[in-house]
Amino acid sequence: MINYKNKQRPEKDMIFGIRAVIEAIQAGKEIDKILMRRDMTSELSRELFAALNGLPVPVQYVPIEKLNKMTVKNHQGAIAFISPVVYQRIEDIIPGIYEEGRMPFIVVLDGVTDVRNFGAIARTCECAGVDAIVIPTKGGASINADAVKTSAGALLSIPVCREANLGNALKFIQSSGIKLVAASEKATENYTQVAMSEPIALVMGSEDEGVSPDYLRLCDKMVSIPMLGKIDSLNVSVAAGVLIYEAVRQRGVVESLIG
Repeated sequence: MINYKNKQRPEKDMIFGIRAVIEAIQAGKEIDKILMRRDMTSELSRELFAALNGLPVPVQYVPIEKLNKMTVKNHQGAIAFISPVVYQRIEDIIPGIYEEGRMPFIVVLDGVTDVRNFGAIARTCECAGVDAIVIPTKGGASINADAVKTSAGALLSIPVCREANLGNALKFIQSSGIKLVAASEKATENYTQVAMSEPIALVMGSEDEGVSPDYLRLCDKMVSIPMLGKIDSLNVSVAAGVLIYEAVRQRGVVESLIG
């Protein structure tokens, strides 16, 4: 069980040493991220890089002091963090949804780095029946104890797809007959004016930057949430909740009409 009271991950959630990390990768362990000492040039470190080749596992290069603070054990310049979830592939998720006769409902997070925001969004997604959350390998929040706790355990039940190339993932989603709808302050359409009762993927960006311009260009629609006060933006988890439940509302209306 994850120790939610401890801000730092318990040592049982970490793997120390280059050879141990390599063996964990080869054994198919789900790795959240790897911290490595800067300027690693040993033969063993090259073996680690070879083992990571093609895998969507983020590697962060840090000073040796940071690794020493995390553990007193002989880490050899490498610490891997075990993910509490098993990441899935969006290419496997979407066909299964269609086979069940349902309309896909996906949420894509571009640059949401705060684990509490991420956890709160995941909780809303699970409550609203979202089929999957798509996140980037780099530039996104880690799924750690804080994220799982904030999600009220939702991250342990909703599929999370970690993609090395978010642009390619968006293109695949779009080619699967799913409309990409991005939240953006630049949008001219109110979120209630855009049809969300069809297969849809909501794309949410970071509070600082919003959705990347490259990804905005891929989207079919951009929507905004009216700001009536002096503050010009919502917290991303709140904005996601507003849009997710607008989609739920519209889908409920369509289902009642069909029924």
